[in-house]
This record gives sequence, structure tokens and C-alpha cells, in this order.
Amino acid sequence: MKKSITTAAVILMTAFGTPTQAKTVSTNTIVIVHGAWSSAADFKNVEAELKKSGNEVITVNLPGHGADNTPVASLTLQGYVDVVKKAIGTRKNITLVGHSFGGMVISATAEQIPGQIKKLIYLCAYVPNNGESLFSISASDKETHIGQYIQPDEKSGVVGIAKEGILDFFAADAPKKIADGLVANFKPEPMGPLATPVALTAANFGKIDKVYIFTEYDHAIGLTLQKSMAKIANITKTYSLPTSHTPFFSQPTVVSAILSQEAK
Repeated sequence: MKKSITTAAVILMTAFGTPTQAKTVSTNTIVIVHGAWSSAADFKNVEAELKKSGNEVITVNLPGHGADNTPVASLTLQGYVDVVKKAIGTRKNITLVGHSFGGMVISATAEQIPGQIKKLIYLCAYVPNNGESLFSISASDKETHIGQYIQPDEKSGVVGIAKEGILDFFAADAPKKIADGLVANFKPEPMGPLATPVALTAANFGKIDKVYIFTEYDHAIGLTLQKSMAKIANITKTYSLPTSHTPFFSQPTVVSAILSQEAK
């Protein structure tokens, strides 16, 4: 049976659960992988909230994102996975969180080190089947606004978003200070990893527990596609937030409460 948990329920969870958690030493490790056109810095508020609850938190910055200037030509999906695996190290019982394109990365990571992953959490993220890439999945999305704003540059190997569309596409509900910073620091996304198919098996990826967090007013990944991916992947534990594609900007406390609860 599908279980959907609303924002109101999560707020109650936050109000009554956080004080108790904060007094105990937690062995829960949460690893967060950001999405395309993003970086680890975007999760700083969620990370801070999670640490207050006693969680060990690792926010992975993928090569070529944020302040990292790794050349585009050297960036690969496997390279991203290797960075996540390095961040995890020898830790086990990992709750691995992926936002947007990060869902592709965490899926591939779980396939390669299934014995170390306790749970996968897809935060309005792509959930691939074997052999699918982000491009192949997103082609079926009838609700995304990407077509209005996408700016591919095949010569440079990157794809951008028109400046006037950044907030509509990603963060229509972000606080103004965050929204202004997002637009000012926006950089194109390496194209190669987005087009790379993911190799997954039922024996590894298929056996790991999964959770999906829907974002109801998402202009990057339509809600219909989000629900379809979750259904195909047999994800029965879901949450639903009334936000844009970046709930870590607009509702960091709620997002952190969900992650902390699921990491227990």
C-alpha cells in the first residue's frame, strides 16, 4: 500500500522528534548528492539541521560543480559515482540521498556498493531503470518547463538555462536572498553525464529500500513523471511537499526532518 506523508505530518515530526534526537549520539550517516546546475553548498541549511539532530552528514560536491573547475571534457557519470564512493569510504548503513540528477548518481552508486547502502532517498529525483539516462527519462516529461529555457552548447559540452527562466525552472518559492544568489552564481551543466545510461541489476540496486519525496509544484521534473518513476520502481514509502524543485531552499527544516526520520 502506498504511504504518502504530507508536510503537516512532517512538521509534527519535527516539533516532537528533534529535541529527543538532539540529546543522543547518532550513528546515522546521511550522504547527500546534489543535482544538475547545483552544488553541495545548496544543502547547507539542510545539513545544519541534520547535524543538530545528531546525524553524521556528508554533502558531496560533484566534479565541475560549484567552485570546482574540473574540465568538462574529463567529467563522466562514473567519475561522479567514484567521488560519492570515496566520500562514503568504508562506512556502512548509509542513507544515500539524491536530488534531481543526483538520483541517477545514487542509483549507480548503490549498484556498485550495495552492501554499504541502507536506503536510497529520491528528493524530486530521477529514478532510472537499467539502461536509462537522464535524457531518455526526461524526454517523456510533458510538464517540465525545460523546453522554454534550455540552452545547449554542444561545442563546449554543456547545457545552460536562460537567465530569465532559472527561478521558474528551479526555485520559484526560494527566499529572495537565496534566489538572487542562485541566479548570480549559475553555471552551465556538463552534458556528457546527463546522456550516460545507468547499468542496474535486480540483485544489487533492486534490493535496496527506497523512498521518494514528491514536489507538487515542480517545473523541472513534472509531478506526473515523479509519480510514474516511483511506481515503476515499486517505491511505496513517499512524502509530498507543496514546493518547487528546490525544497531544501524553501523548506529546509521539513526536508531535514524527513531525512533524519528515514535515516533511523
